Amino acid sequence: MPWAVDGLRLGRSWVAAPDPAALRARWTALAGAEGAERERLFRPTRSRTPAAGAAALPGQRAGSTARFADTPGPCPEPVRVLREPFDEQWLLPDQRLIDTARPELWRVLDEHQLFAVEVPELLVTAHLPAGRLGRIRPLHRRPGGAEPNLAPGLLPLLGEHYGGWVTPEDVLCWILAAGRPGPRGYEVPLTADPGHWRAGLELGHRLLTVQLRGARGGEAPRLPGGRRPYVRSALAAWPHEAAYDPQSETLSLGSGTVSPVPAAAWEYEVQGARVLEAWLAARRAHRDPEADGLEALGPAEWPQHWTSELLALVTTLALLADLAPERARFSPGPPLAPAGLRAAGVLPPPRWARRPASVLDHQEEGPGGQFALL
Repeated sequence: MPWAVDGLRLGRSWVAAPDPAALRARWTALAGAEGAERERLFRPTRSRTPAAGAAALPGQRAGSTARFADTPGPCPEPVRVLREPFDEQWLLPDQRLIDTARPELWRVLDEHQLFAVEVPELLVTAHLPAGRLGRIRPLHRRPGGAEPNLAPGLLPLLGEHYGGWVTPEDVLCWILAAGRPGPRGYEVPLTADPGHWRAGLELGHRLLTVQLRGARGGEAPRLPGGRRPYVRSALAAWPHEAAYDPQSETLSLGSGTVSPVPAAAWEYEVQGARVLEAWLAARRAHRDPEADGLEALGPAEWPQHWTSELLALVTTLALLADLAPERARFSPGPPLAPAGLRAAGVLPPPRWARRPASVLDHQEEGPGGQFALL
């Protein structure tokens, strides 16, 4: 996947939140403030200030390119993003508020797109990654899934070698099964054996299904045997503390309880941090008495949709933990010789494949309402 992009740099934390209603309230407060108070709430950086203009984000509403200090405009509809590993939140899609928004990623964001994120293990999401994450590799270089972000010639070469049609998503599934972090980055061995290829695809498709969590119209994953986490006792208006009992597989949130929460789900870590603990901490931060400015605007009570998201996250982490031993044991088998890839022109990928594709099929509104030619 030659084309890779660094993550978005938001520049101010208030533009993203776990609750979309909080973002609308923050926009209203900022748009209604004036002078020094608006400047304070905005939290200017060298890249973005209320007096700076910016282009409209591709795919978002036009008319948001005037200086915020002059014309804030109506609140843009928050969009779903991956803020942290396995933590799906919401973002205000207005480039006037984001230091580095990576418009090249927004141009290829649609119902066909998937993003692989190195953290350093590989995460795959259907939502735009917009947090402190690693390099982002879109599966497709153009909208509509028109061009895969793969080394040119790779798909026909693999199809000929393995005796069947190979899709971009197949390659992504193989990467999930066989790829590993290495000294040169995320390394993906290609197998010379069609049997190993089919086994890797089967494992990779299961991993992908779990990671997508029902996105793109798929069915949400479920624990085997009919087990599913649910709320045993109702959560309080705002649970301040979280505790876990491995004996009863119970997660306590204040006076409320959720079970069964498998120990493997509670212990699941990314970059040395427990995912569930980080997820809960991100939501409890909305009631931080020391929060100042727009970050202090959040829900007064624990939203019901957070509970639903928590139950889905527990299921996802438990299933990934169950698949981890199988993935650790998986061997790609005998490697495909690099010389064959070079002879076929697959390696090294050309320079143009490492850059975003040109998108010339529509106009984009630039700063001040001018149109940009891309």
